[in-house]
Amino acid sequence: MFQAIWDSDRWPGWWRGVEAVTTLEEGDEEGVGSLGRYVWKSKLPYRLEFDTRITLVERPHRMEGQASGELAGTGTWRLYEEDGVTAAVYDWRVRTTARWMNVLAPIARPVFAWNHDVVMGWGAEGLSKLLGARLLAVG
Repeated sequence: MFQAIWDSDRWPGWWRGVEAVTTLEEGDEEGVGSLGRYVWKSKLPYRLEFDTRITLVERPHRMEGQASGELAGTGTWRLYEEDGVTAAVYDWRVRTTARWMNVLAPIARPVFAWNHDVVMGWGAEGLSKLLGARLLAVG
C-alpha cells in the first residue's frame, strides 16, 4: 500500500479527481525534498493546483509533505496494521489561498468539506481496487 500512495505520478490512473501529477524536482534516495505539482478536479466546477514538497519518509508507515499554491499547509499519510486490517489515514491541514475560495469559505465551508470527502472517497475506492483489497471504511 505504501508504494501505491508513494508513487503519486500514477494517481491519475486509479484516483478519480486527480487530473495530473508532475514531478518538478527529485529528492534524495528516500524521496525527501522531491517536489510535485498536483491538479485536482472534483464534484464542484473548479480545479485546484498546488505543489507538495516531501519533508519526511519513514517507509512503510509514514510520509509527510508541505503544500503550496492554491492550498497551503501540511499533509501526513500514516499506514498501520491492526487486527489483520491495514489502515491508511491522511491528515490534511491546509488553508486555501485562492481569493474566491476565501471569500466564499464562511458560507461554503460545509460544501467544500463535503467535496473534499467525495474526492478522498474516490481515492479510497481506487486504492482498494488497485490493491485488490476490500474497503472497510472511508472517513
